[in-house]
Amino acid sequence: MNAGSKTYLVGGAVRDDLLGLKAKERDWVVVGATPDEMLNDGFKQVGASFPVFLHPKSGEEYALARTEKKDGHGYHGFNVDFHPGVTLEEDLLRRDLTINAIARDTDGSLIDPFGGQQDIEEKLLRHVSDAFVEDPLRVLRVARFAARFAHLGFKVHESTLALMTEITRSGELQHLAAERVWREIERAMMMDNPSVFVSVLRECGALEVLLPEVNALFGVPQPEKYHPEIDTGVHLLMALDQAALLKRGSAMVGFAVLTHDLGKGITPEKTLPSHHGHEAAGVPLVDTVCDRYRVPNAVHDLARKVCARHLDCHRILEARPKTTMRLLENLDVFRNTGLLADFVTACEADYRGRKGFEDRPYPQGDYLQNTCKAATAILARDLDLEGISGPAIGEKLRQARIQAISEVPRPLVKYAG
Repeated sequence: MNAGSKTYLVGGAVRDDLLGLKAKERDWVVVGATPDEMLNDGFKQVGASFPVFLHPKSGEEYALARTEKKDGHGYHGFNVDFHPGVTLEEDLLRRDLTINAIARDTDGSLIDPFGGQQDIEEKLLRHVSDAFVEDPLRVLRVARFAARFAHLGFKVHESTLALMTEITRSGELQHLAAERVWREIERAMMMDNPSVFVSVLRECGALEVLLPEVNALFGVPQPEKYHPEIDTGVHLLMALDQAALLKRGSAMVGFAVLTHDLGKGITPEKTLPSHHGHEAAGVPLVDTVCDRYRVPNAVHDLARKVCARHLDCHRILEARPKTTMRLLENLDVFRNTGLLADFVTACEADYRGRKGFEDRPYPQGDYLQNTCKAATAILARDLDLEGISGPAIGEKLRQARIQAISEVPRPLVKYAG
């Protein structure tokens, strides 16, 4: 880099330091340099639409200061300018939130032209400029930041929420790449308060556009006897946060809980508040959501199984050994034993995601996992198979596993709901 260039620490690393949090990574912006100068200094270019470089030793990202101007639809519809004359303030101006638009100089001083420090003190998520509306992905990003910092008391500023609503009404969300939307959903499900992500999207109208199957749950009643919170959408929010408590940082479990009750959104009005058959009815909707956002196969598989079988898990203590064996087979645990723990966690989050049920024990989970251990411990090679062959071997193995399940002690607790 030339003598006139200057490097600043920017974005999340600065923000998290001011919040007293440990930054996961550090990003840098370089003012006054060219791509050739970066390459000559040993940096490796990784950005295609704008120059981002990896430091030759630390591997950290260094981006040339740039401006962006909207000239198309979606996330990629921008004209990017990164000539050496772009200033630090111009680069910070293009960022989404004021708390992400603070830079730190090499001497430790802060450059904060848009009031990010004050918004940190006031716990506000506020847009930097009206150019916020040019990037529809920011609707999801702000909702995710709201979920990430909810435990600190952060709220979305009303003016920013108004711009998010404007973006939603403009139709720009439909132009987002499926992979980008999924990445934001995935990251949000890993937060400690994923319910906030859903609530913020709903408040600005984006939930109805991006996840209409989830949005349809709000306002749908359930039997008060089993669901004191009554509203299916409220139950979903409670279950999501229970999932985060039970298995922090698991996008697989979070997404399975997000989609576990989709069938209740299409229950015929004449049968409400009962939702008989909602499990099977919800599976095609889970498939639709997963196809829309190209959800990874493993996440999709767990979500389908939780949707279809969560009531079976809740009622497992009342099930006959043969019925328990059928559930284990339907879950395919004999080929994929690792799935069961996540399945049980998602079911427990559903069970405890009800008003007054938050701290109740869920012995069903331990019992189901114990039956799985007992059944998988029985192997064909350990059986007396003399005189039998073909399908008869499989049936004898199955009966032996059912017998093993029958010998597992079960708690004397029934499903409450």
